[in-house]
Amino acid sequence: MSNWRIRFSLFLIYFVFAILLNSVGTVILQVIKNFDLTHADASVLEGYKDLPIAIVSFLVASFLPRFGFRNAMMTGLLLVTLACIAMPLVPTFLTTKLLFLTVGVSFALVKVSVYSTVGLITDGKKSHASFMNTLEGIFMVGVLTGYGMFSYFVEDGNRYSQTWLGVYWPLAVLTALSIVIIYFTPLDESEAHHEGSSLKDDFMDMMRLVIRPIGYIFVISAFLYVLIEQGIGTWLPTFNNEVLMLPESMSIQATSIFAATLAIGRLSAGVVMARFDWYPVLNVCILAVGALVLISLPMAENIMHNPNVTWTDAPAAAYIFPLIGLFLAPIYPAINSAVLSALPKYQHSEMTGLIVIFSALGGTTGSIITGNVFGSFGGSTAFYLSLVPLTCILIALFFFKRETVKNQATG
Repeated sequence: MSNWRIRFSLFLIYFVFAILLNSVGTVILQVIKNFDLTHADASVLEGYKDLPIAIVSFLVASFLPRFGFRNAMMTGLLLVTLACIAMPLVPTFLTTKLLFLTVGVSFALVKVSVYSTVGLITDGKKSHASFMNTLEGIFMVGVLTGYGMFSYFVEDGNRYSQTWLGVYWPLAVLTALSIVIIYFTPLDESEAHHEGSSLKDDFMDMMRLVIRPIGYIFVISAFLYVLIEQGIGTWLPTFNNEVLMLPESMSIQATSIFAATLAIGRLSAGVVMARFDWYPVLNVCILAVGALVLISLPMAENIMHNPNVTWTDAPAAAYIFPLIGLFLAPIYPAINSAVLSALPKYQHSEMTGLIVIFSALGGTTGSIITGNVFGSFGGSTAFYLSLVPLTCILIALFFFKRETVKNQATG
C-alpha cells in the first residue's frame, strides 16, 4: 500500500470539500443581495447542505465498506463537479440550493470514507489522533483558501453583480482533478469488512453504538461543537458586513482570520495532544473561547460606517473575535479520535456515520438559530448566545471523559 499517496489523496479531497462546505456563509452574503432575500430565507442554505449529510450518512454508513471507500469518494466528487458547473450556467437561488444539497449528499459519502480510511492507514491512538488533527487542519486550510477565492471574484458596491459565480469554474476543475488522483491511488480496504455479518447486522451495530453511554455523550458533544463553529463561521461574513461595517470583499477576507486560526489550532494540536491528555487541554480551550467572546463583542458596538475603511483602521473586533478559532480548533478532532480509537476498525464506518449525522444536525441548528437571532436582535446578540452551548460542551466533556476511561478499563 502506497501510504503517502493515500494520505495525499485524503488531504486533497478534504481540502476541496472544505472550500465548498464552508462557502455557505459567503454565499449567504451574496444571495441576500443578489436575490433580495431576508436573513431567515438565506439561512436555509445551511439546511440544504447539512440535512442531506445527516440523512445520507444514516442510510449508507454501514453499507459503504461493501461499496468501497474509494468508489464512494469518486462518486461524491463527480456529483459535486456537475453541481459546480451548473452554478454559473443557471444563476438562481434554486440552483444554489441544489448545489448545497449535492455538496451535502457527496460529503456524507466522502467523510465516512475518509474517516474510516484513517483507521486503515494509522497504527495506535497517538498516530490516529495526530493524523486526524492534521487532516482537520488541512480542512481549515481549504476553508481559508476558499475565502480568498470567493473574495477575489466578489464585486464590491454592486448588489446584483454575479461575477462571484465565476469561482465555481476553478472549483469544478479542482474536484475533477481529485477524481483522477483518487482513481489512481490504491487502497487496501480488507480490514474494514466485518466477516460473517450481514448489511442488517452492520446497520443495527450502528444503532447500538448511539445508545451506549460513550456513544450518546459523544454525539451530544459533537453536536454542540459544530453548532457553535458553523453558527459563527456561517454568519461571520454577514456580521463583518452589517455590524462591523466592512465592505463585502473585506468582510469575506476578514472571515478568513477565523479559518486561519482554526487551521493553526488544529495543525498545532497534533503536537500538543502527543504530549498532554486531551481532556485538560480542551477545558482550557473552552474557557479561552468564552473569554474571547466576552472581550471582543463589546468592541463591535456602535461602529459608524466608513466607506474608505482599510485594514489599518478596521474595528478591533474584526481581528480579536476570530481568534476564538485557535481554541475551538482542537475540540472536534480530539473527541472524534478518542471515540474512534476506542472501537475496532470494522466499526469506524458506523461510528463515523454517527459523527457525520450529528455534526450535520448541529451545523444546521447553529446556522438557523444564529440567522434568526441575527435578523431579529442583531449580530452581537447572536454571537453572545454561543456561550450557552459552550457551557454545555464543558459539562458534556466531563461525562465523555469518564466514559472513555470506563471503556478502556473494560477493554
